[in-house]
Amino acid sequence: MISQEAVNPNSSEQSNLRSKAEDTGMSEKLTTTAQTKSSKGKTGGKRFNAILDAAEEIFAASGFNGASMREIAEKAGVAQALIHYHFNTKERLIEELVVKRGGEINNLRQQRLKALFEKTSVPELEEVTDVLLRPTIEISHRAGNSSNGFARILVSTANSSDRLSTKLTKQYYDPIARQFIAAFEKATPGLSHENAVWAYMFAIGVGMTMMAQTGRPQRLSGGLCDDTDVEAMLARIIPFITAGIRAVVDVADPPESNQNQKNPGRKK
Repeated sequence: MISQEAVNPNSSEQSNLRSKAEDTGMSEKLTTTAQTKSSKGKTGGKRFNAILDAAEEIFAASGFNGASMREIAEKAGVAQALIHYHFNTKERLIEELVVKRGGEINNLRQQRLKALFEKTSVPELEEVTDVLLRPTIEISHRAGNSSNGFARILVSTANSSDRLSTKLTKQYYDPIARQFIAAFEKATPGLSHENAVWAYMFAIGVGMTMMAQTGRPQRLSGGLCDDTDVEAMLARIIPFITAGIRAVVDVADPPESNQNQKNPGRKK
């Protein structure tokens, strides 16, 4: 299925980070894309949003291939022709859903990351991690259980390599990911680019897992853990992730790793 998915420093010390962000082509890309595509939704009004809400539920339950435009139309209470009018294809519909739901999270991340690096050239790793994860969890939990569908879509997307998943992830999530990878490197002395990429992948995996409110922590803890309490979760997630990032600073591939077998001349 599909995945889940600007630093603008003023000092010379921050120029490398800025260039990394700009090289991705991210600069305002997600914002303008979302604004352009969402402008169609303004004219569609409630029916347009009803279609997106229905699509989120159907895609989450049936997957992209299992979902049908007819089923989405019935769930939204609109004629199927209206869906084709607004979105033309099922691919365009899922893309609009990613732009709307994911765009809100990524735009907030981008704003906060920019503000963080305007405040200091070398932020604390905890601050960078908070900026990465807090929008993901806060926005999802603000929507309540209705956000669980998009969380399932993102998790499915993040673990898929089909053409559509790769396209959406590459276009809407890879650019902001590269910004946070660069920020991890900047905030963690000695962290290689390779390990910063792994750190991002592990961190974002935790964030996506905690987007949905499932009640499982309550069950496992006998009521001690509450996955509706955003601050309680972040108070534990951030030190958990930052400790892990610092722990991999000196980690290198073992001699027998697949990477070294594929690249026998690769130097550490």
